[in-house]
Amino acid sequence: MPQLNRRHALQLLAALGTAGLVAGCGDNGESESGTRPNPIKIGMLVPQNGDLKEVGVEVVNGFQLFLDLNEGQLGGHPTELIIADEGTDAQSGQAAVEGLLEQGVLSLTGVVGSAVMLGIRDMVEQARVPLVGSNASPTSLQSVVYIWRTSYVLDEAGRALGLYLKATLDPSERLAIIMPQSPASQDVLRGFQQEFGESDPRIGRVTWTEDISGTPSKSAYRRDINTALQRDPDGVLCFFTGAAAVEFLKQLRAAGYTGPVYAPGFLTEGNFLASFKDEADVLGIQTALNYSPDLNNAANRHFASAYRKKHGTSPTAYATASHDAARVLNQAIRRAGGSPTPQEVNLALGKIGRIDSPRGVWQFNQTRTPQQRWYLREVQLDGQVLSNVLLTELATLG
Repeated sequence: MPQLNRRHALQLLAALGTAGLVAGCGDNGESESGTRPNPIKIGMLVPQNGDLKEVGVEVVNGFQLFLDLNEGQLGGHPTELIIADEGTDAQSGQAAVEGLLEQGVLSLTGVVGSAVMLGIRDMVEQARVPLVGSNASPTSLQSVVYIWRTSYVLDEAGRALGLYLKATLDPSERLAIIMPQSPASQDVLRGFQQEFGESDPRIGRVTWTEDISGTPSKSAYRRDINTALQRDPDGVLCFFTGAAAVEFLKQLRAAGYTGPVYAPGFLTEGNFLASFKDEADVLGIQTALNYSPDLNNAANRHFASAYRKKHGTSPTAYATASHDAARVLNQAIRRAGGSPTPQEVNLALGKIGRIDSPRGVWQFNQTRTPQQRWYLREVQLDGQVLSNVLLTELATLG
């Protein structure tokens, strides 16, 4: 009887052990299945036509490079980047947002045009889906909960230049200001006057040009340039981007002006420098921006090298801000847990601290925009290539 009981006990123990092993394997499988990250979708708005198309390409490049370097994932989740054409105005931007929301995106990013950003503001806030904008950042965009920006606020470019030129220009020197009549120009001018002084005798009346969509004609700015040059200025401060920037500078040089040119860095970003056959037309242009490809930090060395390897050219501020948008979404989505909702991601964005970026360390301030460094750059020959070469740090703004 005891022998039988012993045999029976061993059989029971064996059965329990096998069952326990099977149960253990089952638990492990369920755990792996339960923790396997769900795929997510990120919606990106960029212009796919017009004079801002090149900026849109840079925005896509910067974000996609982050995905390439991180196995196509954000926060550990396989990520699908869905790109929509933002167009040029509020209506087209709203249509793009609506289409992306219908596809169930976890977050939005991109947005190049200020008119688009202002036009989609209420839609984004009502949808309660975070937008980590990587370019457009008008000063008038205030009191938002679901809109974050990794670029700048437009008046900061003017402020950085104002601080620099106020200290640099001789008391006897005169500065001519030429800008297109647009909300973005108003932001830049407001920031410049805030730091330089609106009544400073070194600046006179602003010469406003037409805000031209697309490529300007060969004489589009001639009359306004001649008006501004009547002051016989020692320097010209301007604010143009893309095709307008190229045509403005060509017409400025054709009018006989050979002196210093100062501008927010958008003037010389992208393909601007490659558009000039005569290096003398662009050498010495000084610009203020929050990024330069030759910044000497570990994050930028890694980013700029990877960007050059993939695209055969140096990254721009547009690509850098979009790369950082992916970076902060990566952190926020990871913080939000295994099955993140847009609201949880938005909450997590507010808990992100310092971001180790190619532009230098920065962090979000109370207005959901970066507190960051601004740099002075100058167009110089880097070997045989024209480049925006870093001169010095100007200020920390934001």
